[in-house]
Amino acid sequence: MKTKSVYMINGFLESGKTEFIKFTLAQNYFQIKGRTLLLLCEEGENEYDIPLLERSRTDLVVIPEQSAFVPAELSRLEREYKPDRIIVEWNGMWNAKDMKLPWNWRLDQQITLIDGSTFPMYYTNMKSLLAEMLRKSELIIFNRCDTVRDQLPSYRRNVKAVAPTADVVFEDSKGEINEIFEEDLPYSLDQQEIVLDEKTYGIWYLDAMDHAERYVGKTVVFQALCMRPDDFPKGYFIPGRMAMTCCADDMAFLGYACEYAEADSIHDKDWVVVTATVTKEFFKDYDGEGPVLHAVSVEKSREPKNAVITFS
Repeated sequence: MKTKSVYMINGFLESGKTEFIKFTLAQNYFQIKGRTLLLLCEEGENEYDIPLLERSRTDLVVIPEQSAFVPAELSRLEREYKPDRIIVEWNGMWNAKDMKLPWNWRLDQQITLIDGSTFPMYYTNMKSLLAEMLRKSELIIFNRCDTVRDQLPSYRRNVKAVAPTADVVFEDSKGEINEIFEEDLPYSLDQQEIVLDEKTYGIWYLDAMDHAERYVGKTVVFQALCMRPDDFPKGYFIPGRMAMTCCADDMAFLGYACEYAEADSIHDKDWVVVTATVTKEFFKDYDGEGPVLHAVSVEKSREPKNAVITFS
């Protein structure tokens, strides 16, 4: 008997599971050959549209209680519907530890959806059920995080304690929150001097843009390509790195203004090693406040082997 791929979508009631599955079914990449069997283990406010199910060649079957989610019944459904893949919208009140699949069903991916606004309640009162959902999840998505952004670092620590290898994504009403948490930084903010290399410079640049206050008063050391725009203030230059985020056509120069008494000796495209202290202050070219470097030393250097940095 052919092995069937199973995709498990976990979460408590109204956590966004149905919307996530509907979005997936509607994508072009999911319009693949064969049929999908969708096992609905709880019915929330959102329902599946018949046209969407027909268009995505999906058969929906409601599993009313956990006692019906057993290998014999699941195998019967497989024989009846002959699916090429199975999606399970799991009931968050069923203990995932008790889930048993037919021998030829292989769990290929498990995703857990969490409503960020209600997470503390479930974490406090239903921790064991939540832990079983998280334990085998490859991806954990917190949605509706608009009002709890200051709590996201603790949310992440809580779920990582149970599922340390899972990817954790936070979303608000505008989409994914691209937040860099302090514990994810590849260097310690307890250090007074932070030495950056080609792997850490880009992370530092992005984090300093959003959290300049983390670096105020600290010293950074990095190898940089120099820029001297014609309209730049006297006594300043821009040390930075060229970065490629996805392809050669997507190149950008990442650098912050740096005050240096001997800035006139710096030329465009010079390579230097900069040691500078970081402040957060108004700068005209920023149209507001941002990170401004104050050079302690600027030493000429050779061009590095990898002149362009990349983001993974």
